[in-house]
Amino acid sequence: LLNWGYTAFEDVKLFDANQPVVTPRVWKGKASELKLGSTQPVVVAVPSGSASQVKTEVARPEPLVAPFKKGQAVATLKIKVGEQQLAEVPLVALEGVEEAGFFGRAWDAMRLWIK
Repeated sequence: LLNWGYTAFEDVKLFDANQPVVTPRVWKGKASELKLGSTQPVVVAVPSGSASQVKTEVARPEPLVAPFKKGQAVATLKIKVGEQQLAEVPLVALEGVEEAGFFGRAWDAMRLWIK
């Protein structure tokens, strides 16, 4: 049974630990982008031969408004093969983003209102 498991499935490493998975726009922050990633390597077991069919999707709130602390959970990485969802991995802020000053927040507030 174990031999079958080793031959029927293969591990696919999608991202290393602390590697940015996505870098979305941040509003009202001192930085304009937020690097999101996982603190652990993202590895999934898939049926042999289907590694090329692995797809990822990031679910996150819109808009992202600062502040964010390093390590704060912000989004979710959904891993799928075809229509079957294999895993959900929380994505955290790899760096902190402080809130901008008064004028920076006001400028971004106007831009968000127009958007």
